[in-house]
Amino acid sequence: MEKRLKPMDAEQLREYGHKMVDFIADYYKTIENFPVLSQVEPGYLRNLLPDSAPNQPDSFQHVLDDIQAKILPGVTHWQSPNYFAYYPSNSSVAGFLGEMLSAGLNIVGFSWITSPAATELEMIVLDWLAKMLKLPEDFLSAGQGGGVIQGTASEAVLVVLLAARDKALRRVGKGALEKLVVYASDQTHSALQKACQIAGIHPENCRLLKANSSTNYALSPELLSETISQDLAIGLIPFFLCATVGTTSSTAVDPLLALGKFAKSNEMWFHVDAAYAGSACICPEFRHYIDGVEEADSFNMNAHKWFLTNFDCSALWVKDRSALVQALSTNPEFLKNKVTNFRLLKQTWL
Repeated sequence: MEKRLKPMDAEQLREYGHKMVDFIADYYKTIENFPVLSQVEPGYLRNLLPDSAPNQPDSFQHVLDDIQAKILPGVTHWQSPNYFAYYPSNSSVAGFLGEMLSAGLNIVGFSWITSPAATELEMIVLDWLAKMLKLPEDFLSAGQGGGVIQGTASEAVLVVLLAARDKALRRVGKGALEKLVVYASDQTHSALQKACQIAGIHPENCRLLKANSSTNYALSPELLSETISQDLAIGLIPFFLCATVGTTSSTAVDPLLALGKFAKSNEMWFHVDAAYAGSACICPEFRHYIDGVEEADSFNMNAHKWFLTNFDCSALWVKDRSALVQALSTNPEFLKNKVTNFRLLKQTWL
């Protein structure tokens, strides 16, 4: 007769939780002993695991043994002190403990009423972070702007691009979608191109302008100005400019102040993608890299890169949250409550 499955009780959680913490602590204690890059061949895991899920539960210890023997060999150890690929992705023990608490509470915070603390804490902490970065007051939640956590910088650029698109179409007419043009350097993260595809921007209207060593691979304001003039002359509508602080391929920093002035004079949404290097700008000696951010409509940085925060935590600030609300909000019955208007930015994404 098969054993009846029972949920884990509080005491089992306590016992197994201690074992899991011990397992992770031992992993961090010995992480330097692993080769940083996984040494397995493609498809290695299929030969080590059964073809179908087991009918009966396995012991917790056996699961941990399987992770040690079968999973860790297939892990590239991003948290290793010897890891230098791609970009920083360093969490911390404090971040891991926070993740445990978050997972245990398992809040679904899609509006204020579903967990007031989740919405209010997000607002407060992102205001703290904005002040650490010395962002303009327009980005704080006390005014018309505010911050909201995204999963990645790719999500951040998508949502602000959608907001910018709808704002532009309200100004020039809904039939002008094929005339809208996006600008960035060719060092900009490929997420911008993906965002354009999702937003219905014609691929040929995504201008990725050539950057070279003469500008340290930053976007040239002169080249931008020339390209915008050419587009205006043939009846196109510049509406979105993305600048980068710390490009993924070359860590280039675009000249925010000069670019922002071009954006403002052409009624373009100016987004600053500081996903890679923005974290460093809390340090006074690096803050000048985001000088000119006062010209931006939105600003994004990844706390899960240099802020010892577990993936994924990408902070996005906007000066005018109503633009995002108009572009992305819906009003289904399950989102309605007496305090729906409290922090609409929170429920915009759902």
